[in-house]
Amino acid sequence: MDRALRPVDLARMAGVSTQQIRNYADCGILPPAPRTPAGYRRFDGAHRRALFTYRVLSRGYGWEAARSVMQAVHAGDVGLALSLVDAAHAALHDERRSLRAAGEALEAVAQQDVDGSVARSSGMRIGEVAAHLGVRTSALRVWESAGLLTPRRAPGTGYRTFSSADVRDARMINMLRQGRYPMSQIRPILDGLRRTGSSEALRAAIARRQAELTRRSTAMLEGASSLHHYVTDREPAACHEDPPPGCGA
Repeated sequence: MDRALRPVDLARMAGVSTQQIRNYADCGILPPAPRTPAGYRRFDGAHRRALFTYRVLSRGYGWEAARSVMQAVHAGDVGLALSLVDAAHAALHDERRSLRAAGEALEAVAQQDVDGSVARSSGMRIGEVAAHLGVRTSALRVWESAGLLTPRRAPGTGYRTFSSADVRDARMINMLRQGRYPMSQIRPILDGLRRTGSSEALRAAIARRQAELTRRSTAMLEGASSLHHYVTDREPAACHEDPPPGCGA
């Protein structure tokens, strides 16, 4: 029989505060805990296993998804829990596919000759560039304020004018933002391209993102394994003398 555990015991195991353990219990991350006559929660090995499962799940699926999975399990809806896991794996697969496509497209854009075939010799206005790329003018202004774009200003009017190089850079920024790259990671890619004409920084960024997805995929595999053990360990407790179909004898 599992020995009784206090909130502080679980907190020490996980390296969190006792209040955090209470929060986990209150929101369903941990299964219901009986209380002593004095009103104190009494945890046991099942709560320790739930805590371990939640923390392992969170490494790959994130804290919010891990919380939703554990809440579904403790509400008796294992099907919902598994659907959340499936959705996370599908999203990761989509990210991999998008990253591959973005990498190929960005390589093509980075290697384009800046020959003025897109922009007029006098440059394009911000509205024309936005329409050409399918983005909002506000996005172009944000990218400019972040130092990613540096369009010239027309003498007298002060209107922005975008050269072919500016349009190419804006296209790359748009693709990278769609691939969820933060602006801080986009700047060195553009700087390297402008300074040397090389797309090495781009290749390095793509490689880093691929490595990140691989790490997350590995963590999700570990989390799914932990969830499998936790769910199957709980199943006998849900079986009664006359088990329902699928509950096992």
